[in-house]
Amino acid sequence: MKDNVTHKNKKCEVWAVGSGKGGTGKSFITSSIGIHLASKGKKIVLVDADFGAANLHTFVGVGKPQNSLTDFFEKKTPLKDLVVNCGVSDLGLVAGSMRSFEAENIKSQQKVKFFKHINQIETDIILIDLGAGSHFNTMDTFLLADKMIVVVAPELTAIENLYQFIKSAFFRKLRLVLDAHGLKTTFQETWKDREARGIKSLKDLIEYLICVSPQVRDIISREMSDFNLHIVVNQMRNGQDVFIGSSVKSICMKFLGFNARYSGSVEYDESVTRCINRKQPFMVTYPSSPVARAIGKLSENLLEGKEIIIGKNGSAY
Repeated sequence: MKDNVTHKNKKCEVWAVGSGKGGTGKSFITSSIGIHLASKGKKIVLVDADFGAANLHTFVGVGKPQNSLTDFFEKKTPLKDLVVNCGVSDLGLVAGSMRSFEAENIKSQQKVKFFKHINQIETDIILIDLGAGSHFNTMDTFLLADKMIVVVAPELTAIENLYQFIKSAFFRKLRLVLDAHGLKTTFQETWKDREARGIKSLKDLIEYLICVSPQVRDIISREMSDFNLHIVVNQMRNGQDVFIGSSVKSICMKFLGFNARYSGSVEYDESVTRCINRKQPFMVTYPSSPVARAIGKLSENLLEGKEIIIGKNGSAY
């Protein structure tokens, strides 16, 4: 189920990139995947949905666009009319809000309209760069996506916040699924009395709910099966950091009960910061660098639904 979104005659795939906190390199990963896929002949549109700190244009090397999502929400400009050229063939950008518009100001009807317009853009893949954190509008946009991508850096706070982000998204997805089938009361009462029912995790909650009735079991089995989460570890500084993705994957299975994919890892390179400061797209400036090669591998894994496997010595294959 995709909340309030009709996928009939769907023309493109939607990939959303989120994170539990700022500073993980989420916008760099989003823009770099977009540039790589465009270089391989895919038609890509980047959408900057970080309403509080929109800066995706900087990562693709363009100046601040005159028009942004503010024009969509406040002036009713069609989303497709806000796509600007990035200077890279087959890569377009819808800039984020440049004025006082914030995520919490988006009303339900505006959100439904935004989702519909996203799917009306004629392109192969739309990459949505989300704001950090777990605001419900961020969660709903994340859940819209065909592929949900999370970026984490090798810091304890980033890992902890990522788990909260994933848990919030999974919880909201489950609640929306049951609400849509008239099971809001069942969900609320079960969650409210979770201690008495021995429910200690969302995995326990799922296991309890599927025993309520065959109807609930079938709904959860069918509707939660498309929770496709892809993990990216960014800014790795040593060989041990590569194991973070595997750890997050294990946590998702142990406490939430779903199998996430570890799609790729990217090492730290100070050249990334230099490119950002100079408004130079890294993938164009350093196309043969180890980081660019890692982005390429990550992008191909996302396209093909593959993941990396980490050996005991930290090697990825």
